[in-house]
Amino acid sequence: MRRVVVIGGGISGLATAALLAREGASVTLVEARDELGGRAGSWESNGFRFDTGPSWYLMPEVFDHFFRLLGTSSAEQLDLVRLDPAYRVYFEGEDAPFDLPAEGARDALIALDPAAEQQLDRYLESAADTYDLATSTFLYSTYESLRPLLTPRTLRGLPTLTRLLAEPLDRRIRRHSREPRVQQILGYPSVFLGTSPAKAPGMYHLMSHLDVGQGVLYPRGGFAEVIAAIARLAAVEGVDIRTGCPARRIRIEAGAVTGVEVELADGSLELLPADVVVSTADLHVTEQQLLSPEHRTRSERWWDGRDPGPGAVLALLGVRGELPQLAHHTLLFTKAWEEGFDAIYGRGRGRAGTRIPDPASLYVCRPSATDDVAPEGHENLFVLIPVPADTSIGAGGVDGAGDDRVERAADAAIDQIAGWCGIPDLRERIVVRRTIGPADFEREFGAWRGGALGPAHTLRQSAFLRGANTSSKVDGLLYAGATTIPGIGLPMCLISAELVVKRLRGDVSAGPLPEPLAEPVAGRL
Repeated sequence: MRRVVVIGGGISGLATAALLAREGASVTLVEARDELGGRAGSWESNGFRFDTGPSWYLMPEVFDHFFRLLGTSSAEQLDLVRLDPAYRVYFEGEDAPFDLPAEGARDALIALDPAAEQQLDRYLESAADTYDLATSTFLYSTYESLRPLLTPRTLRGLPTLTRLLAEPLDRRIRRHSREPRVQQILGYPSVFLGTSPAKAPGMYHLMSHLDVGQGVLYPRGGFAEVIAAIARLAAVEGVDIRTGCPARRIRIEAGAVTGVEVELADGSLELLPADVVVSTADLHVTEQQLLSPEHRTRSERWWDGRDPGPGAVLALLGVRGELPQLAHHTLLFTKAWEEGFDAIYGRGRGRAGTRIPDPASLYVCRPSATDDVAPEGHENLFVLIPVPADTSIGAGGVDGAGDDRVERAADAAIDQIAGWCGIPDLRERIVVRRTIGPADFEREFGAWRGGALGPAHTLRQSAFLRGANTSSKVDGLLYAGATTIPGIGLPMCLISAELVVKRLRGDVSAGPLPEPLAEPVAGRL
């Protein structure tokens, strides 16, 4: 029976551990923090319960497939609700917001630009086709061999795929609609990819199939319930889960992993023997802190040339009274859309003088619209203010105790929501407040440069250019999570766990594994 140590108890670590245990491996998972979930965490205060990370349940078929691999289903593990509207948008200077309904989303979008109906239909049809190609082929490939990708379908579509890779997303959108509101709705999903419409390849127009084509779901209890479900399944499969147990070093002998040194509660070190180590920690942390220089694949120069994606200031707000002006998901889009992206992703990012957009294009989640996550007569809000990935912006705190730039960004966002959404007394109604800044992401999660999501999905950082999920210098060392293939977001992290299984099986196929995985057979791995 192969011994496996998984580093990190976020969704990718838990999913990897569960799948490998079902494959017949003896698996130990170590998590530095006392709680599981990583970025998909939660925080409670005075009867309010907040998700502190992911809040959009997209790509439901990826979750469905993962659960079926383990012999269960999303329906058995989660209580999913379809949101209606999927989200609400406030456009700067517009009197009324726009709602994307659960039914008739396509018609609602086209109503914003009726003259472009045919062009928008072509855009959405292409998004659906490209999404199907991605989920059936590219996302589930380890890229260890390119031959399985060269199917008749992909070969026929090569000219189109080439154009989609060469053309930026914003240019593709402008070719299909001249209406600024439509351009923003079609462009904002690039933020889920950690980049801007100007830097994302046009292929990522597939993201519009998620909200317009599929709709948006929500797991009751919040995303902590997703983490809890996967942790339960990992435990059922026999995974030994250890929290408060930080990894300090990956042990290597004769070019192969032999174990992981972890720190115990009393400060002493313990060696966990392993034939395979899967690190789901930030790749920069894995290489720079857990490996000695001779075992690192990437140099600091390589890292200096990478795009860390955006940072974020988060504001968790408990509010007295109801907030019907806000949907479960609400977006506030500024007219200075491109200037905002330039501030976040521009050349000055990471240096003295980086600035936080003001006003910013904000995201607000109001889960109390759907779920019992606040005391009676109150609401809770999760506000995301996009900022540069720059730890000098600082850390957050409770009741205004965070660093100055973080608290000022939160104050500006609160006032912006109050003014744009018609809630003039919002600031006075806040009874619970906590902020989180880029320095928190670095300290708590080892996030490279304090990024909130992970390396951006630019052309140079997508697909096989993102980097292999196995070390080229150390046998038995593999990676999963947002910093490796296929990318950022909870669905991508679930797929990354499956790609570890494929690597260890020697499976170079381009597509999901058959469901379910076979019942555990000792020694198969």
